[in-house]
Amino acid sequence: MKFKALARSEKKCTRELSSDVRIRLRNTAPELHPFAKAREYRRALNATKLEKVFAKPFVAALDGHTDGVWCSSAPHSSLVQFVSGACDGEVRVWDLPSQKCVWSVNAHRGIVKGVSVAPHGANFFVSAGDDSLAKLWGLHRSGSGGGRESEALATYRGKNAFTGVDHHWTRSHFATSSEVVEVWDHNRSEPIHSFKWGHDMTMSVRFNPAEPDLLASTGRDRSIGLYDVRKGSALKKVVLEAYCSALAWNPREPIYFVGANEDGNLYSFDMRKLDRPCMIHKDHVGAVLSVGYSPTGKEFVSGSYDRTVRIFKSNEGRSREVYHTKRMGRVFCTNFSMDSKFVLSGSDDANVRVWKAQASATLGKMTAREERHAEYVGALKQRHEHMPEVRRIAKYRQVPRVIKKMAERARETKDSARRKETNRRAHSKPGFEGQVKPERDSAVVATLE
Repeated sequence: MKFKALARSEKKCTRELSSDVRIRLRNTAPELHPFAKAREYRRALNATKLEKVFAKPFVAALDGHTDGVWCSSAPHSSLVQFVSGACDGEVRVWDLPSQKCVWSVNAHRGIVKGVSVAPHGANFFVSAGDDSLAKLWGLHRSGSGGGRESEALATYRGKNAFTGVDHHWTRSHFATSSEVVEVWDHNRSEPIHSFKWGHDMTMSVRFNPAEPDLLASTGRDRSIGLYDVRKGSALKKVVLEAYCSALAWNPREPIYFVGANEDGNLYSFDMRKLDRPCMIHKDHVGAVLSVGYSPTGKEFVSGSYDRTVRIFKSNEGRSREVYHTKRMGRVFCTNFSMDSKFVLSGSDDANVRVWKAQASATLGKMTAREERHAEYVGALKQRHEHMPEVRRIAKYRQVPRVIKKMAERARETKDSARRKETNRRAHSKPGFEGQVKPERDSAVVATLE
């Protein structure tokens, strides 16, 4: 006679971290658990509520500037240094883990219009001001010494006041924006390339992360232009209904870029098809002044004149987070940290603020059990995100009363215009060709080559 016995070793029935916790063996057959879906829904709902309860995104405020913070930049290969420039001409280098300023200098006689850290391995950054000077500085680290005043490694004089600067991702070049877009070499006192398309001021300039000879700029003439350094000429130009104050390339998909527009929207474009934006990102009620991509390329952060910081997913039109404080002023610059876990913003109240990219994330190190629980809860929320109650709680954001009233007023204006257009087409003659264009098709005024 044969007997079949169940044999289990103690090692298979014991958890890895502690020998006193036993694994509970369960039969996962669906017919034995008729209320499994209801329990999962309740857990997803509770997890969504707890996420709102423990949402505390504010981490720290870096005090030290005496005037509004106009620009900022973070190194591509470091989580420690952070550079900011103020309206009084001061440039500061911060140590983010200790939240202290490790070096500062009065770099310019006017507003510091832009700062940009050199690429991987380099230990310097470039700053540009409205005094028509661009300067190259050493990037001081914590404990490296250095007085509060220091001499620039090199100084470059332009013909006009600069409005922005961006360092090349791999070469010893940097680009500045003013009445013309100029490309400079570290070892030359004169620009090696100069681009001009139109007669208005350019507001910002950015090098493409993948194409070393491609750069983009935004102008006061409501245009976004692409330039080829090899040919020394302009490539394409798209004109919008309002001008863009800032621009950022997607670091993971460098064919896409997003522009921060004065009409309160952000427009994502594919540089191969500039006649129509890929996505229009809404929710700001004031002019968008800054934009910065996450190193993952999946999200970007924007700062606005309405005193809020918003985080958008690159493929969604509405923001997933909005950050604000009672004393925060107009946000002039925004950046992601290089680990994509933190957001840094500079505003005209002379503060640099550090926020969590995930409002309810834990800052400390989690145990293995906590990580497994977080993954399980995240999967539950993703599975039930379409449920009305879960969606309502997840979408709710507390915003100041002024912003809420402005958003309601803008919504009423848009609904009124849509209703008027619908009535006009419904009561027109049969031969009337009053077809309404989609919003993305009407966003672009013209494209030039």
